[in-house]
Amino acid sequence: MATDYKNSLNLPKTAFPMKANLARKETELLEFWEKNKIYQKMQQKDKTKSYILHDGPPYANGHIHLGHTLNKVLKDMIVKFKTMKGFYAPYIPGWDCHGLPIEHQVDKKLGSKKASTPILEKRRLCREYASGFVDIQRDEFKRLGVFGDWENPYITMDYAYEASIVREFNKFVRKGSVYKGKKPVHWCPTCITALAEAEVEYADKESPSIYVKFKVINPQGKFTPDPDKGTYFVIWTTTPWTIPANMALTLHPDFKYCFVKTPEGELIIARDLVKDCMEKIGYREDEYSVSEGARAGKELEGIPCKHPWVDREVKTIVGEHVTLEQGTGVVHTAPGHGEEDFEIGLRYGLDVYAPVDARGRFTEDVDEFAGQNVFKANQEIINKIKEMGALLGPPQNITHSYPHCWRCKRPVIFRATEQWFISMEKNQLRQAALEEIKKTRWIPGWGMERIYGMVENRPDWCISRQRSWGVPITLIQCQKCKEFIYDMAVMDIIEEEVEKAGADVWFEKSADELVPPGYKCPRCKSEEFSKETDILDVWFDSGVSHAAVIEADPRLFSPADLYLEGSDQHRGWFQSSLLTSVGTRNRSPYRAVLTHGFVVDGKGKKMSKSLGNVIAPQEITNRQGAEILRLWSSSADYREDMRISNEIIARLVEAYRKIRNTSRFMLGNIYDLDTSKAELSNIDKEDLTEIDRLALSMLQSLVKKVNNAYESFAFYEVYHAVYKFCVVDMSSFYLDILKDRLYTYRADSKERRAAQVVLYNILKSLTKLVAPILSFTAEEIWSHIPGEKEESVFLADFPAVNPEFIDEELEKKWERLWKIRDEVNKALEIKRQEKFIGNALEAK
Repeated sequence: MATDYKNSLNLPKTAFPMKANLARKETELLEFWEKNKIYQKMQQKDKTKSYILHDGPPYANGHIHLGHTLNKVLKDMIVKFKTMKGFYAPYIPGWDCHGLPIEHQVDKKLGSKKASTPILEKRRLCREYASGFVDIQRDEFKRLGVFGDWENPYITMDYAYEASIVREFNKFVRKGSVYKGKKPVHWCPTCITALAEAEVEYADKESPSIYVKFKVINPQGKFTPDPDKGTYFVIWTTTPWTIPANMALTLHPDFKYCFVKTPEGELIIARDLVKDCMEKIGYREDEYSVSEGARAGKELEGIPCKHPWVDREVKTIVGEHVTLEQGTGVVHTAPGHGEEDFEIGLRYGLDVYAPVDARGRFTEDVDEFAGQNVFKANQEIINKIKEMGALLGPPQNITHSYPHCWRCKRPVIFRATEQWFISMEKNQLRQAALEEIKKTRWIPGWGMERIYGMVENRPDWCISRQRSWGVPITLIQCQKCKEFIYDMAVMDIIEEEVEKAGADVWFEKSADELVPPGYKCPRCKSEEFSKETDILDVWFDSGVSHAAVIEADPRLFSPADLYLEGSDQHRGWFQSSLLTSVGTRNRSPYRAVLTHGFVVDGKGKKMSKSLGNVIAPQEITNRQGAEILRLWSSSADYREDMRISNEIIARLVEAYRKIRNTSRFMLGNIYDLDTSKAELSNIDKEDLTEIDRLALSMLQSLVKKVNNAYESFAFYEVYHAVYKFCVVDMSSFYLDILKDRLYTYRADSKERRAAQVVLYNILKSLTKLVAPILSFTAEEIWSHIPGEKEESVFLADFPAVNPEFIDEELEKKWERLWKIRDEVNKALEIKRQEKFIGNALEAK
């Protein structure tokens, strides 16, 4: 009868399951963390050693997507790592709750009742809508294993936060940085409101491209016009609808301009653009001639010309913004419809004329096109120009990058309206902000150049919006002299009212109730007042979180150590936070800023419902588990766009399985170890075999590499280092060699115990190393590690390198052996394929 040797072997024993069943297990671990208040216990640290990562508030509208997932998991990795390194690192999540998208959703629900719904009722519905999605998103973020003070978040529609917004706005007012003026701003005719730079996205749009000639009325003795067919300045535009508002023609002072003889008259065009321009108009080189003697733009300044059809004289002016990139070198200038046009118009005293209403339709000022949408009127305007003989060549359609509203995704227009602005020049806000940018650490480094260029060139900040759901611009106006009241006594009362009852108080109370009893206008002594009706830009709301949260919350310290968001926030939250902090405190609100890319599909394409390539995080969480999303967040360089697809997820599931099984093998082989004497501090190196010493040295190398990677936010390096360690260094090498000793040596033999001690130390360190990334699995492994230990892996100290166990010479020696082993294995594989041997043991 055959002898059964199974009972003589020390086979692995562990309750840690091979099959993860993450979707179920994760919910159990979430309950464990909540029930045992693990996050709260993690905060019991020395507050003098703090690390504050300030959460950029996601918008409380809709379920979370993969972009949210990546962002929150990256933040969670940092906070957990810093906490395990001994830092006091609280994480206070936040939500952005005011603004147009929420108001749009409420308007949709109201339908035909939208116009008749009182503003306070609409605001109540908006608050209710936002509150509902705060709760939904909170649960979705918690499901990802993200730790934070979820019961005490910051919410921009809370009364205290709204009062902070008003206070910070008033600081700008008191410093004289806020002004009201008529300027062209990005305007969304669909949403019927002004937009800030951060609310504009650029997308391709097809527009008509036309060349138009403006006839010289009087050359002012600077040249002799063509006596037969006249002399004309030629402009090129892709916005024919702005030509009714043309007030001037701008030339560059230093560019040379030529006089081109054609059958349609003499044309004045920048010398360097003549050939290209004439080609596009439709002339062959033998059909026109260029007169000798070009003139500088400054020599042609002040020449009156005739508008193509409006009874208006427009003059030539000069400006440095004119380029030779395309067009004619002569720029059609409409101060009511362009930022640069407006700026140069101020210098020349041009009328800021914008005959377009809030819905993007021409006003009665433009007789022939009144009531028409400006984009739809383009063709009729082209026909009019052609009818007047001012159109040169056939119109072309071109596709170019054009500003679109970030909410409704439709094209916007530049439109001059009365708006409130924060000046970038007053109190040297621009220069001070640029200095702070240089002092900040930007990760990756190109972030500094990006935001520096944006702040250096941005216009004044348009902070007013013509909507209902937001914090009002809390300024009182005198009805008689129309002056706004900047009296601190009035501003203090309003701040207190908002603190008590929220921003709704502005809509509940009359102007008389918001000023001191018997108050008189400081200028004209009138006692009749009205309230400003515009609300503040929501970027101002979230931008003052440094004041409303970091400074106001006793759990936090200012400035924050880190802001972390998508790279689009260089023009959004990073910038609004910087400007509101520098403008009121003369310093940046953050020490460092880290950005990540966008989430794209497996082919690198943007995700969209129309392409059918959208993957919802909830699908992965319910099917494979949130742990796989956490692993994905660490698996590639997030500084670039992050790809995701079912194939990528499948590969990560396989990688996860290998890491899990490596840990399971180690757990299964330390079941009978007395862990009270198994810590590294109790180990005598002389009791270890060479290969055990090698394993501990490789562990120290891993600990060093992983610590450095976390410190530099290179989480993908953590993932790759851990994966290689588990699969190559452990499973394929050390653990493979160890099996004989673990299974066949006497259970309490010195050799087996030494191997177990090494496994125990590797497993404990490995579990802590992966905890910030694989939080669920690390906690599950931790609960199965035998012996006394912390209640949670997150209450344990992060591994530090133990120099006593580093043996670089030994690692080099074995590296040479590995290379020999690899060569031998290649030779054996060839013989296996040739059927010369069945397995390696048959080789001689």
